[in-house]
Amino acid sequence: MTHSPHDAHALHGVGVVVVAAGSGSRLGADRPKAFVRLDGETILEHALVRALAAGAARVVLVVPAELVEEAQGFLDLHAGCGCGDPVVVPGGAERGDSVAAGLAVLGEDIDVVLVHDAARCLTPAVVYERVVAAVRAGAAGAVPGLPVVDTIKIVDDDGVITATPARSTLRAVQTPQGFQLGLLREAHASGRQATDDAALVEQLGHDVVVVEGDPLGFKITDQEDLRRARSLLAQDGR
Repeated sequence: MTHSPHDAHALHGVGVVVVAAGSGSRLGADRPKAFVRLDGETILEHALVRALAAGAARVVLVVPAELVEEAQGFLDLHAGCGCGDPVVVPGGAERGDSVAAGLAVLGEDIDVVLVHDAARCLTPAVVYERVVAAVRAGAAGAVPGLPVVDTIKIVDDDGVITATPARSTLRAVQTPQGFQLGLLREAHASGRQATDDAALVEQLGHDVVVVEGDPLGFKITDQEDLRRARSLLAQDGR
């Protein structure tokens, strides 16, 4: 892999925590999803390459404890990339535990943190930059998102529709999600539960903004997603 940083100073003072500790059971693979091969490289390697290409000051990979050594091998391939030395740490039982483990190793030189799902491994550098720009402009947090094209129904436990929100108010949210580092640490220390980091920050009473996402930021969840990713890489000449 011979990728160079998009801009060596694009994300000065920004740390990226790449979360890759999940099992990914819906993909049906015999190993954690981030370690499944995608055209010669693992999903995690693709995510790492793009985080480095965005010019992050520090990249932290959070992986299952038993795969730390394998992930370290990926990092060794990128020694001297000019983006600060990326590191790998073992994750926890839940996603929140894994994010907290990544936050713990970011130093005082980092003031903005991006939390990124390894499964969104094709996310381009421009999305990272949009998120950082929004936080730098004063937002407590920022997440990339795309308009929802389907009509969404809210249903009760019996499947009865209780509401139909206007599509214009809905966004399908992606990662990386960006925050002031101290604030996200506070959110994770609160003991609250949420499906993403933005919700944790929202629960503390802070506003999180949505910036423009990218179709390439889709999440690899099943085999169809994997085929889609392979097709896109082939079109890109990779």
